[in-house]
Amino acid sequence: MLVADLMKLKSARVPTIRMAETVEMAATLLNRERIGAVVVKDACGSEGVTVVGIFSERDVVRAVAERGAAALRLTVGDLMSRNMISCRMEDSVDHVRALMEEHHVRHLPVMEEHQLVGVLSIRDVLSHDVRAAATLSGEARAGATAPPLPA
Repeated sequence: MLVADLMKLKSARVPTIRMAETVEMAATLLNRERIGAVVVKDACGSEGVTVVGIFSERDVVRAVAERGAAALRLTVGDLMSRNMISCRMEDSVDHVRALMEEHHVRHLPVMEEHQLVGVLSIRDVLSHDVRAAATLSGEARAGATAPPLPA
């Protein structure tokens, strides 16, 4: 299965936030949207509005643990991950799973020609795995022969 197949199961709406917004605003957005990470976009000179990083609930927790409530007044740009790992629509789910494991991330922006088209989460990958296992289990049961009747 490809990323494109998983993206068909998701909403086309992708919440984003700007670098200059506060951590408090980002935390509010994460909570309201019930998501674990948000893609950070900003104006980048002649390139227009572009993806510049990702900000996750982990970033919020780390900042509050290190700086207390004052962390909420920091900007998203102060704390976001700039070394963003992403995937493409034609990537396999196995490749996405490997990227998440290798880089210890739970969210991957899906990019096409430098444009954000969505975000895949570990939950999306696990849901795919559960559906695939259920399908295989159902096929195995359907192919099994019934036990002989007692004589």
